[in-house]
Amino acid sequence: MCRSIRTLRPPYAEHVDDADIRAAALQYVRKVSGFRTPAAHNAAAFDHAVDAVAEATAELLDSLQVRGGTPRG
Repeated sequence: MCRSIRTLRPPYAEHVDDADIRAAALQYVRKVSGFRTPAAHNAAAFDHAVDAVAEATAELLDSLQVRGGTPRG
């Protein structure tokens, strides 16, 4: 779906920080919404979606058990 979103789990990514997660969330919300930058009346909803996707992504990465990988953080 979003080819610009890279895999964030080991062994594909050795070090993932909050900026990496936020960038992936932003790309996802841009793709789903169809907006690169939302109009002012949609900015709050767009920003909220990015925050929610970033939080869910961080939870997912923290919960994954990858053989031979290291935990995030």
